[in-house]
Amino acid sequence: MSDLDVITYRPAAGEYAWTFGGAPPVMRIKTPAVLEVYTEDCFAGRVSGPDDLVSRLNITGLNPQTGPFYIEGAEPGDTVAVHFVSLSPARDWGASTTVPLFGALTGTHLTALLNDPLEELMWIWQLDRDKQLCRFTAKKSDFTADLPLNPMHGTVGVAPAGGEVRSALVPDAFGGNMDTPEMRAGTTCYLGVNVPGALLSLGDGHARQGEGETCGVAVECAMNTVLIVDLIKGDGSGVPATPWPRLENDAYIMSAGSARPLEDAFRVAQHDMVTWVAQLCGLHKLDAYQFVTQAVESPLANVCDTNYTSIAKMPKRYLPARAYGTLHDHLKDLATAL
Repeated sequence: MSDLDVITYRPAAGEYAWTFGGAPPVMRIKTPAVLEVYTEDCFAGRVSGPDDLVSRLNITGLNPQTGPFYIEGAEPGDTVAVHFVSLSPARDWGASTTVPLFGALTGTHLTALLNDPLEELMWIWQLDRDKQLCRFTAKKSDFTADLPLNPMHGTVGVAPAGGEVRSALVPDAFGGNMDTPEMRAGTTCYLGVNVPGALLSLGDGHARQGEGETCGVAVECAMNTVLIVDLIKGDGSGVPATPWPRLENDAYIMSAGSARPLEDAFRVAQHDMVTWVAQLCGLHKLDAYQFVTQAVESPLANVCDTNYTSIAKMPKRYLPARAYGTLHDHLKDLATAL
C-alpha cells in the first residue's frame, strides 16, 4: 500500500474559486500527495432538469474551481505534475445545452451575424455508472443512443504569470479551460509554475465530450476525482521548464496550445512538441520538425472558448527518452498502490 498523505477536500458552497490567480489558497500541501476532491459542474449545481435554462437561472459565474492548493516549495520555473487516478461522476445525470451566441456553429458577439441566435435547449443525459454508459435522448426527435462514459476535467491549471487573474473560462499557458478529452484517468498533466505555491485548481467535470466541444458545452457533471500531485524542481533560473501545458499517458506525450485564431493554437502546440522532442532526442530543431511532422496526431480540444485549444500527440514508441524522466510511470505505480 502507498504511504502517501491522502487529503480529502469538498468545498462548501462559498469556497469555490472562479478564476486562475487572484484567489487565496484553500490549503497548503506537501508533495507527493494524494487529493480526493469533489468538483461541482460548470453550472455550479444550478441545473437539475430540462427546464433549467441557463438564461433563467441568473448564474453569475461558470466553471467553479476546487482549490487553489498551495504547493509547498513550488517556485517559478518548477513544474507541477498532476496524475489523474480516477474520475467518477458524482450524480447519475449530466447536463448539456445550446447557449445563444456561443459555440462553434453559431454567430457570437465576436462573429456578428444578422441571423437570430440559436434556440436555447437543455439536454439531461442519464448516466449509468455501473455500465459506464450515458444516454442521449433527443429533444425534437424520437431518438436515443448510449455512448460510453469518458469522464474528464475541462479545467486544470495554476495561477498565471505576472500577477494576472484569468477567468475560469479561459485556457492559456497556465492551463485553465482547455477542454481536452485527454484529461482523463491515467493521464499526467504537467504545468509550469508561475508564482510561489503554484496555486493549483481544477473543475468543469465532463461525463464525456467529443473533440472540439462543438456546441460549446459537454455533458457537464459534478465529479469525484482522485489525483496525485508532485513537484519537479527547475534549474533555479525562474525560466519555465514547461512553457505550455503538457500531458502524458502510457502511449503518448502531448502538448496543449491555446490561442485565437485556431491556427495559432495549432502552431503553439506543434511548436512546443517540436521543441520538446528536440530536447528528448537530442535533435536539431529542424530534424525534430521533420520527425514530428510525420508522426504527430493533432486532435482539437475546443473551438468555442475564449481561446481555442489544439493538442499535439506524439507516440512514445518512437522516442528513445522518457518525458520528465520516468515520473509518469512512477506516479502510475503510486496510483496502483492506493
